Amino acid sequence: MLSGVHPLLTGELLLRLDQMGHSDAVVVSDAHFPARAAGQHALVLPGVGAPELVAAIRSVLPLDSGIAVDLMRTPDGLTALQHEMLIAAGVGPEGAAELERAEFYARADAAFLAVRTGETRPFGNIILRKGLVTY
Repeated sequence: MLSGVHPLLTGELLLRLDQMGHSDAVVVSDAHFPARAAGQHALVLPGVGAPELVAAIRSVLPLDSGIAVDLMRTPDGLTALQHEMLIAAGVGPEGAAELERAEFYARADAAFLAVRTGETRPFGNIILRKGLVTY
């Protein structure tokens, strides 16, 4: 156990986040997300909600400059869950790109890391691009 580390950040998750380089992407997905869009590394945290995990990841992962967050476009605009994830990521709607499903899946396929959560609400998927770590 470590002091000062968010309890949702498991050892393996911390390892993978640490291995990411500048502009590498991490996908935080809901429980419905297709397994084929798993990135180079895939983890499953079934008892965790997507916004909670985004907040935990952001406690150690800076975002890239510019638009560093991607969401899947929905038929009716941003959902309440997507707003929660943006708040957890520390960005507003203007700081995120909304991608069509196929483009979101393509970016997810290219991600360094994917973490499937136990989130059961639809459209609980977000991609975060790692920024520079400065001390």
